[in-house]
Amino acid sequence: MFNKRIAIDLGTNNTVVCVPKRGIVFNEPSVVAIQASDNKIMAIGKDAYDMLGRTPESIIAAHPLREGVIASYKITESMLRYYIHRIVGPARFFRPEVMIAVPAGVTSTERRAVTDASAAAGARVTYVIKKSLAAALGAGLQIASPSGNMIIDLGGGTSEVAVIALGDTVAVNSVRVGGNKIDQAIASFVRKKYNLIIGEQTAEEVKIQIGAAMPLKKELSMEVSGSNAVSGLPESILIHSTDTTLAMKEVLQDIMNAVKVVLQNTPPELSSDVMEKGIILTGGGAQLRKIDELFTKVTGVPCQVAEEPALCVAKGATIAVEHLDAFKRSVLWSK
Repeated sequence: MFNKRIAIDLGTNNTVVCVPKRGIVFNEPSVVAIQASDNKIMAIGKDAYDMLGRTPESIIAAHPLREGVIASYKITESMLRYYIHRIVGPARFFRPEVMIAVPAGVTSTERRAVTDASAAAGARVTYVIKKSLAAALGAGLQIASPSGNMIIDLGGGTSEVAVIALGDTVAVNSVRVGGNKIDQAIASFVRKKYNLIIGEQTAEEVKIQIGAAMPLKKELSMEVSGSNAVSGLPESILIHSTDTTLAMKEVLQDIMNAVKVVLQNTPPELSSDVMEKGIILTGGGAQLRKIDELFTKVTGVPCQVAEEPALCVAKGATIAVEHLDAFKRSVLWSK
């Protein structure tokens, strides 16, 4: 209690909060609902997510983070305070040490925004670790060894590709493309092909239920409801997994380009290690059907999905905060 430590995967879509030895305490959508008149917080997490696309003008439900970074400082601070207080209580006698995972591509200003928001929310000291390092730790990789490991973390707002050796990234590329861009691509495709306007949650549901990075042997389909783009009236249509494959092609190409850049910048000795061990996929996007086969085909390197890929970053951040002395070199920033 006197030295409480908390690890947070502050994701664009989901916030996962862990405590060493207790494991995952919270895993909720990164959504906050506020009253438009006075900016008072009405709901956080799942309750706020259920309001997306359904609120009257008096209520705003929104993601306080976009593309892996803070878009609304005050709302992010309120969200962090909510989770920290739920763990340590409102008393400020035992301010916790907090480890937050952020994309490698964030600027120093964006990184400072994270540490400032955490401090304002009640943290005694805040450490920031690269998402790729945290994901590798959470996937069970030995990041401190001189042998190279390659990881692709497919998040909601960002995708991060890194080759890791001796406790840090040797080659890394972070692109602000992820699950959200795939959702938008699906919604745009459905509108163009079927003249149907669907919402953010519906597009995400399509991705989860029938989405595939490559054509499936047995095609999947589902019924989708929305508004007709011409008449504005409610309408339902049947869409197929091949539609999702076509819709997300360009978004996945951006991620594959980032993978190629990292492979080109990897020293030959580490390239040999990567070829031998293969590439590990983590993040919520790693759950997309045939995504591992697509990356294997494009890179020529065997790819496999980590166990519980969506939780790897949070698990890795927990390991790092629990064994701070061992991972001090891997921490980007502390305040």
